[in-house]
Amino acid sequence: MRKSKELLQALTDFFNDYLPSTKGLSVNTIDSYQYAFKLLFDYLSLEKGLPPEKVTFQSLMGGAVAAFLNWLEFSRDCSARTRNQRLAAICSFSKYALRWNFSEALPFSTEVSGIPKKKIPKNENVIYFTTEEITLLFRTPKASTNIGIRDMILMSVLYASGARAQEICDLTVRDVNIGEKTTLRLVGKGTKARVVAIPQDCAKLLEAHLKRNGLNTATGDGKRRHVFSSQTHEHMTISCVEEIVKKHVKLARSARPDLFAHKSYSPHSFRHSIAVHMLESGVPLPVIKNFLGHSSIESTLIYATVSPELANRYLKNNGFGAKMPTAKESEEKLPDSLPFLSRIRKRAS
Repeated sequence: MRKSKELLQALTDFFNDYLPSTKGLSVNTIDSYQYAFKLLFDYLSLEKGLPPEKVTFQSLMGGAVAAFLNWLEFSRDCSARTRNQRLAAICSFSKYALRWNFSEALPFSTEVSGIPKKKIPKNENVIYFTTEEITLLFRTPKASTNIGIRDMILMSVLYASGARAQEICDLTVRDVNIGEKTTLRLVGKGTKARVVAIPQDCAKLLEAHLKRNGLNTATGDGKRRHVFSSQTHEHMTISCVEEIVKKHVKLARSARPDLFAHKSYSPHSFRHSIAVHMLESGVPLPVIKNFLGHSSIESTLIYATVSPELANRYLKNNGFGAKMPTAKESEEKLPDSLPFLSRIRKRAS
């Protein structure tokens, strides 16, 4: 039990002090690291029958981390990129653990440092939905339930705004400006903010969502409330958004096995989709760059490689993308032994 406490104490110091104070990492990065370890403890519990309070440095050796990464890829359908992100979080902790308790952590750190990154296929960079696929996704959630309505509107906003998953999680009432031209203020990487306009059909859905949840009349501190919430948290997590997308892709694929050719899709696939559909419809790359909040045009140029003709294919600049659902069509718990994996985000005022 003592050795288990040593590992848990090292993780506590790692998350509560080292990452935010010594390294000065952003809350988004720390969230990602926390989620990686939550998944690791889930794996050890579900697959190895090892409860969190009994996990030691020794438990993480003998190929345990490599097996965990394979579990992510093959059992949870994670991409090679996501697998590498989880490995990076574990590697960062393994280096810190050496400074915390060298003799206990050395074998673990040595083994982890020898795990290679997974090669990312070239075509994995841009996994997007066709307009037929994304329209089908919008029709998948059950409009007879509050959760179904929320899921459909969340996916619609993901697509219409080109938002990243974290930006959707962080979206508050005060970030939404509904009017003749409805805009969203999205805070992206490096706390850089951008304002994007969304189509009126999506704006009507979002307005109905705010009204349904009593957010349309929020004032003062109520403006800080988040637009989308999970069943357990007012501030939705990226993992929740990932599960929503995964659930509805699975349902849509079962209905149309001839579609959804890629092994897995993520919330980012909606962002890729709107970019590709805009480019297909003739929207210039610099406009797409600004819409997505890219720091350089090089990041946007990747969409021109999706198909050979895209870079020179310019259609009339209207009616691009998938059909949004109409307003009529619309009407997580941790063990007590892992407090350091609780979310630490505090939205800046």
